[in-house]
Amino acid sequence: IFKFLGAISVDLGKDRIKPYLVTILTPLYRELNSNYAEQDPTLKNLSQEIIDLLKKLVGLEAFSLAFSSVQKQANQKRAMRKKQRALQTVANPDIAARRKLKRHKNKAETRKRKIEALRPMHKAKRHRGHALKDLAMVE
Repeated sequence: IFKFLGAISVDLGKDRIKPYLVTILTPLYRELNSNYAEQDPTLKNLSQEIIDLLKKLVGLEAFSLAFSSVQKQANQKRAMRKKQRALQTVANPDIAARRKLKRHKNKAETRKRKIEALRPMHKAKRHRGHALKDLAMVE
């Protein structure tokens, strides 16, 4: 897709690409600023190359305006998601409590995995699934 966006940009030229600049920059910006674990470095390099190509093609001023608009939209979306999450915590405390418990459980499991990786002889304590409180009928 990124190669296609770059090819279309070059094909359209300086004047005809300007209305579509924000649309083209949105996925490129998202890929550059993503920080998930299984990120492909070739994809990040490709998006940076296409951004440089667009910068040369349309000029620094037009590119800067479009890029800042994309950044602003991304920051607004991020802030809105954060606000909705905070509102959901107040509106649905049971869902928020479940999410928090799940997060703490995952954090503990991650810590145990790291300990086992660093010290293979040491086995971290695992949760035993047949404790009395696990067998109790809790609503």
